Formats: sequence, C-alpha cells, structure tokens
Amino acid sequence: MNRKIDELIEAVRTLEEELEAEFRRRREEFHFTVEARRVRFAEELILQHRRLKVGLARYLRESRPLVVLTAPVIYAGIVPLLLLDLFASLYQAICFPVYGIPKARRGDYLVFDRDDLPYLNAIEKIHCAYCSYANGLAAWLREIAARTEQYWCPIKHARRIRDAHSRYPRFFEYGDAESYRKGLERLRKEYGQGGETGKS
Repeated sequence: MNRKIDELIEAVRTLEEELEAEFRRRREEFHFTVEARRVRFAEELILQHRRLKVGLARYLRESRPLVVLTAPVIYAGIVPLLLLDLFASLYQAICFPVYGIPKARRGDYLVFDRDDLPYLNAIEKIHCAYCSYANGLAAWLREIAARTEQYWCPIKHARRIRDAHSRYPRFFEYGDAESYRKGLERLRKEYGQGGETGKS
C-alpha cells in the first residue's frame, strides 16, 4: 500500500474522530442524550419544542397545492425501496457467507430517531421516517455493493470518480497488475473498519 494513501486514510480517521467529538458537543448544546436508541431532551427544551410545533390543520393549509399533488409520486417509491430492501437482505444472506464477507448490519444504516422531536407534527414525522428509510437504505446498499466490489474487483478506476465509497481508497491502482495479483487474497479478508480483518 502506498505510504501517502495510508497517511491520508489516517488523516480521514482523525477527522472522523473530531467529527464525533463535535456531535457530542452539539448534543450537549441542544440538551439531549441518547439512551437505548431513544433521544431524551431536557424538560424545558421539550416545552419550547411543543410551542414551535405547527398543527396539522395549519400545516396543510399553508402547504402549496403542487407540493400536495406531487406527494403521491414521492411515496410511490416505497414499493421499489421495499423490494430493494428484501433483495439486499437475501443477497447478503445467500452470497456473503459463501465468500466470507461479513454482512453489513442494516441497523447501522437505517436510523429512525426524528419521531422523538416534539416540534414535528404527524405528517412531518411520516416525511422524516420515509426520508430516513430511503437514505439509510441507499447507504446500506452502497456498503453491500462496496463489500462485493472489494471481494470481486478492488481496482480503482482510471478516471477520478465522484464521491467514492469508504473502501475505495484501499483498492489497487488502475494498471498495477502486480499489486493486484499479490494482494487480492489479503484485501478480500480486510472488511473491518480501517481495513483490519474481521467483522465490522
């Protein structure tokens, strides 16, 4: 592995740790904790949130007609999303054990915590749940595809790609046949965070 790439990966890890520390600081600033996957706000903040909540009647009255008319198009997406979810679950269950690839935990990607926000009405909570599901599912599918790519074809592209997945930096350089042949079996076993062997 190129030393410069290792240094960059380490720099990214350091930034991720700083980001996590900033998230903790923000939790303190907004007076909430996360306990058993549930968010708990300070009582005075709950009261403030409830005062800022927009009731359903007002919410619907203030919605633009075209927004209301296009909502069914957005929500029709639930059918292909559910089918993708089912396929990804079956795909991992059937294929990953054969290849020795650890499964990506669905619950690490699909997070539903916005329903704990007292300032959201029922419709806003439904919107948030839908968006959480769609984006979480996309992230989970991306990780499944990235693990598959790491096993079958961990080679970088000749052209720079936009927003590469987190496993991509460890892939072999385009055209580096020797490293590919020497390192493929090793890379096929490095699925943990940061490339260590084992489950992530």
